[in-house]
Amino acid sequence: MIRDIIAKKRDGKVLTSEEIGFFTRGYADGFIPDYQAAALLMAMYINGLNDEETGYLTEHMVRSGSTVNLSGIKGVKVDKHSTGGVGDKTTLVVAPIAAASGVYVPKMSGRGLGHTGGTIDKLESIPGFKTSLTQEEFIKVVKTVGFSIIGQTENIAVADKKIYALRDVTATVDSIPLIASSIMSKKLASGCDCIVLDVKLGSGAFMTDIKNALKLAKTMISIGENAGKRTVCLVTDMDVPLGNHIGNALEVMEAIETLKGNGPKDFTELCIHISGAMIYAAGKADNFDSAREAARKSLESGIALKRFRDFIYMQGGDPRVTEDYSLLPAAKKYRDVLSDGEGFIRRMDCKKIGVASMELGAGRKDLSDTIQLGAGIRLNKKTGDFVNKGEVLAVLYSDDEEKLDKGEALLKESIRFGSEPLPKRSILIAAVDAEKTEMFSYPE
Repeated sequence: MIRDIIAKKRDGKVLTSEEIGFFTRGYADGFIPDYQAAALLMAMYINGLNDEETGYLTEHMVRSGSTVNLSGIKGVKVDKHSTGGVGDKTTLVVAPIAAASGVYVPKMSGRGLGHTGGTIDKLESIPGFKTSLTQEEFIKVVKTVGFSIIGQTENIAVADKKIYALRDVTATVDSIPLIASSIMSKKLASGCDCIVLDVKLGSGAFMTDIKNALKLAKTMISIGENAGKRTVCLVTDMDVPLGNHIGNALEVMEAIETLKGNGPKDFTELCIHISGAMIYAAGKADNFDSAREAARKSLESGIALKRFRDFIYMQGGDPRVTEDYSLLPAAKKYRDVLSDGEGFIRRMDCKKIGVASMELGAGRKDLSDTIQLGAGIRLNKKTGDFVNKGEVLAVLYSDDEEKLDKGEALLKESIRFGSEPLPKRSILIAAVDAEKTEMFSYPE
């Protein structure tokens, strides 16, 4: 049977729901070996999957594990997902903003791998914070605070975990149908009514051109809407690291400062866009503009910050971190990185900066690696800024001198100078839902 399915897809034919279900069940249960699963994935990668096949794959991956029952939460529940970026601590800010605006946000997040960080790692830098809760505890926090963030459970979309690991070692990761079905299987299994997706575009993102970013957005929206979930997608800029801090404890500090109204402009604006999309998707505002205004009011009023404090307390953490950053883990060493050049920063290789942070100890090359919660980068200058020779570009933090050497080399390699300033660019590139695509800016 599996041999026939491989041959059918190899020849460019359309697979049925039964055939895709046979594959996902068989591989998840260990009946289908890696070599046959790899052959089918390569056939899918080369010949593609149509919308129906992508939907079938998503549906069967959802069925391969358990789903979260959120019926005990009476109100509209919104999930949010980012395709990954550098300095992306957005969930820590948008969840309390949306909750302060009347939206319930039961969120399951992952750990960081490679050049992108993970929300769970960031939260674990808060003393005492628990990222693992029982179902009852999880729902209680959501009901009380309006949101909760916990680690992903092992039995969600079981087939996706095995398929993703195999894609990673068989060069079949960058397939839009496979990416979309992987993301959406976990989102659908998480049990929310609405889904807001943040597709990153740029040098620090998986998507590097607008055409494919929009295609991924529309594919995921189609899957969500066909499953009865209101789905909205933003395409946002990841050619420059988000905010000024990269690394777990450093990003928690910046998230708190943003909730206090003192965050970097680019990061604050992104948080307003995403939390606005969550408010809009939940039906708490008539349009995107009024939803963003509601989000801004929740941030400026201080209500979102209070929700964040309550969230930390209810999940066992020390809420004093919102006022005393010395309670967070700190690296043993730091180094100022001085500029060798002069002029306007024309480009920052965002991925390379993420790798620099990983090399400092803030990330992991493998999920079994141990991270340094206090390691990372504080950027003093970013794309578009003028820099004098000898000026401090960034401060690096690590427990290891050798790691500081690697981080400094990568950071300097990532920056290109020019004599002319760059035009200003919007962090929001496009907003997409089932009805329309609205373009805000187009990166060069």
